[in-house]
Amino acid sequence: MEKKAFNPPLLLKHPALQTVLASIALRKWGVNPMLQAAQHHIIDAGDGIRLSGFFSPVTGKPSRGLCILLHGWEGSSDSTYILSCGRYLYKHGYDVFRLNYRDHGDSHHLNRGLFYATLLEEVYQAVRQAARFSSNAPVYLVGFSLGGNFALRIARRSLENGTSPIKQIISISPVLDPDKATDRIDGNPLLLAYFMKKWKQSLKRKQRLFPERYDFKDVLNKKTIREMTGLLLSRHTDYPDAKTYFRSYGIYGQDLADIQIQTAIITAADDPVIPVEDFHHLKTAPSIDLFIHTRGGHNGFVDSVQGPAWYDRFMLNKFETLVAGRRIS
Repeated sequence: MEKKAFNPPLLLKHPALQTVLASIALRKWGVNPMLQAAQHHIIDAGDGIRLSGFFSPVTGKPSRGLCILLHGWEGSSDSTYILSCGRYLYKHGYDVFRLNYRDHGDSHHLNRGLFYATLLEEVYQAVRQAARFSSNAPVYLVGFSLGGNFALRIARRSLENGTSPIKQIISISPVLDPDKATDRIDGNPLLLAYFMKKWKQSLKRKQRLFPERYDFKDVLNKKTIREMTGLLLSRHTDYPDAKTYFRSYGIYGQDLADIQIQTAIITAADDPVIPVEDFHHLKTAPSIDLFIHTRGGHNGFVDSVQGPAWYDRFMLNKFETLVAGRRIS
């Protein structure tokens, strides 16, 4: 299995560039058989909640496993890193299920309520439903950024059931302390502009769909993620402030100490969103491998614009080793 430290070429070392490369459209250009095989599904996540996802089954040969992919905040099942990763896994014989959270992708119409990162239960139930698409093959869960956070919380949530269909979790650049991450984004003009544009577009769409319920005029006038979050919470939830909300889905201290599912966490010391010291303060279970690379930015780990990311090769080798003991170069 590939454990060699990520070391990009000189021209790709900068963390800002790595972070941009994670989402740049160039990386998803070209033929993608996974998209050609994709079937749209509406997942019943319980309590009347419906989530959208796309299942791409391998054809013409037995599947080597089912990979469920979770995107980051304001990303979607069509985010570059999701499509690039999915294409690579699909090419090597894995079924792929790409899940959208509430109000992500083309799904704003499915639920009247707003998305919050605290809505773990519906994502957990959707992942369990998606796992049923596996035809007795192993199930793997891969999450990026907020998706990495969801994946780790799903591992912890699975302890309550005692059993889980998930054989392996890969968590890439997971958000551990959302309060700190929000300050990082608000303090970085490039990141702030990127997320503010996407979030405001999402809220405007929700408002158009449910004008009798939502009026985001004041929210859309705010200049930072923290200000927008605080105003939304005060109007639509029982959270007293943003800090309380952020803490309710953060991952701290002993939170991962009892995880049973085999898990790999991949992050970078130069991540402009996630402070690396957050990982040093975690107590992890023996089932967890933590990889802290010197470089990689946020969700980056790209050493070739046209090739797979480091984590794509890592997870494929991990899956192949678990199932067949076979290494892919």
